[in-house]
Amino acid sequence: MTLGAIKIPWIAGGLALLALSGCSPRSGNPARIATGYISHVVCSYVFVSGLDAGRVSEEDIASNPVFSGFNWALRHEVDRAKREVRAWTVGGLENRAVYRDGLGCLNLNETLPPDAPTRADVEADGPIPALLPDIAGPEIVVPTPAGLKAAVDGAFAEPDGKPVRRTHAVVVVHDGRVVAERYADGFGIDTPVHGWSATKSVNNALLGILVRQGKLKMEEPAPVAAWQTSGDPRRAITLDHLLRMESGLALGDSLTASLSTAWDTSARMVFNEPDMAGFAERAALTAAPGTKWAYANGNPAILARIVRDRVGGHAVDVLRFARRELFGPLGIRGATLELDATGTPIAGAFLFATPREWARFGMLFLEDGVVGGTRILPEGWVRYSTTPTPNAFVGYGAGWWINQGDSQGARFRREHGMPADAFMALGIYGQTVVAVPAERLVIARFGTTYDLRMAMIDICRLTAETIAALHAPAGGSPPPTPPR
Repeated sequence: MTLGAIKIPWIAGGLALLALSGCSPRSGNPARIATGYISHVVCSYVFVSGLDAGRVSEEDIASNPVFSGFNWALRHEVDRAKREVRAWTVGGLENRAVYRDGLGCLNLNETLPPDAPTRADVEADGPIPALLPDIAGPEIVVPTPAGLKAAVDGAFAEPDGKPVRRTHAVVVVHDGRVVAERYADGFGIDTPVHGWSATKSVNNALLGILVRQGKLKMEEPAPVAAWQTSGDPRRAITLDHLLRMESGLALGDSLTASLSTAWDTSARMVFNEPDMAGFAERAALTAAPGTKWAYANGNPAILARIVRDRVGGHAVDVLRFARRELFGPLGIRGATLELDATGTPIAGAFLFATPREWARFGMLFLEDGVVGGTRILPEGWVRYSTTPTPNAFVGYGAGWWINQGDSQGARFRREHGMPADAFMALGIYGQTVVAVPAERLVIARFGTTYDLRMAMIDICRLTAETIAALHAPAGGSPPPTPPR
């Protein structure tokens, strides 16, 4: 993989373990990881996004190349009455995910946590006034400039008619207004879509709010109780190290999948551990903090626990905090921030919001953390977030993907037409929120594109063509579109 993402490690020999149904339910067995992935993803897509269960089964499971050749061994069923999804293997390994109104889905093999809040608990503060004005009316905004329409339509075009790109939604915001949008069949203005690893950039914003409030300092050691024993080298890990993926912890790899990562720590954590942060906090230190870049979902999991604890320590506290301090002021009403069994945001993935709401989030960073004249993020936070992290070959700042610097990823994106000042919240399968400050532009694109190189080239091309169209004279010819 070449994108920030959750991955499902799998190898041919892994299914030989399917018969080992007596192994620990918390093992790193690939079969357990697979069933955890399927139950959770299908549950969220059906009950949070409201997608057709058959479509999800075909597009997100059967067509997923990770499971290619092994679908015969995997089963799942959607129980609408119980609002849950069960996934199992022919060997008897099983995972179950259950939906809770307003809270999304939770991988569950036992019972719900006793203090699981309800939607009413989370919304007890009442309506939160939006500081960001409306960016569009109730109807889909069809682009009028020919060049802009061509750019957006091109993002949905399938090569030779084959479902490879699978773009679900594109929203273009220029100067604070939606100027173009398009949705695939089954998706619309009000469909909450999964951001996958774009969620990490939202975790960045929650940290920034606490920094602005004086409750955290990024340069200080991370307040993790498990690391405070005298002589523990993990005491040197700062919040900045965690946000930049430079903690040095043995947290696995959320960026690539290969034979050697068949029992990857990161995938096990997300799909098979009830306490994700607790699992990540137990990881050993394999490199001095700040010396090695390694993209892993354990880092945001630890940060999410810190956020939760700083705002009260319970699920209801962190959800109210996110609603009151971030989502509400941005006018984001339909966001679902999914939690693990301890009431901690998953943080590395599993935030669902409508495409327009994802664009609104991008506008916060486009505006240097200020909306409606009110500062949400501390002064300088966006600059800090988009400052290159040494040794991050993909082009990474602090929770955002960036085009500045001389990294391999930054050069690749610039060569494919994305401006140097652009930065992105980025997730697997092409989930992208691009902010281009010099152009006053935000582009949100969502889909299920398994060809990750194609997904990256597509968003670069969409950004370049959109900028060209916005600069074209009225009535001018659309920009030339290279073969797709």
